Amino acid sequence: MKNTPHINQTAPIAETILLPGDPLRAKFIADNFLSDAQQFNAVRNILGFTGKYNGKEVSVMATGMGNPSIGIYSYELINFFGVKNLIRVGSCGAIQKDIKLYDIIFAMGSCYDSHFADQFKLSGNMSPIASWKLLNTAYKTAENLGITPHVGNVLATDVFYGEDIQDTFNWAKMGVLAAEMESTALYLNAARYNANALCILTVSDNMVTKEETTAEERQTAFTTMMKLALETAIQL
Repeated sequence: MKNTPHINQTAPIAETILLPGDPLRAKFIADNFLSDAQQFNAVRNILGFTGKYNGKEVSVMATGMGNPSIGIYSYELINFFGVKNLIRVGSCGAIQKDIKLYDIIFAMGSCYDSHFADQFKLSGNMSPIASWKLLNTAYKTAENLGITPHVGNVLATDVFYGEDIQDTFNWAKMGVLAAEMESTALYLNAARYNANALCILTVSDNMVTKEETTAEERQTAFTTMMKLALETAIQL
């Protein structure tokens, strides 16, 4: 077993992991979808579990909120614990009027207002994108489950309470589907350290229509996304 500043490993960690932001959502997935689940982390209450789904070992661990937080956990999971496939299962705010509550979005690309990419000292601007292997597998899995996901760009913003809401809607003019806070760091780390990553998101609110879900619903009601991610995971 290995230890890092943020993961005190007490059980195996699988090569494929689901990454919700909320620790209680990680526990919900472990309790309701995985058999023989063992907790492998509780540092800072960032709960992580490994169990089996349809006979295949899969892990799930929270990441907290924002690019810096998921940047830490994805870095450690890839570089210290050998994780190869990272699937974020999170919520997002739609910024297109025709996207409904509980719709599923696959983040094919991640637009950003973050400086996370600056550390890589690139001479231009990189486009953080999902791994084709995961995106293709997830899309085919969705079709088999009768789910029609939206696929496209999302905005990974560092600001939850923005000073100017029009800034977000400017991204909508460019066809961006939704706003969330983690995809950029996840995709950049996966690209840099030779792993696969995909963000599967459930719409928790729509910033155009003002529809929204409750905190309790966001914790436990996104079961379609969870099942879709797990069905994808066992094919990797």
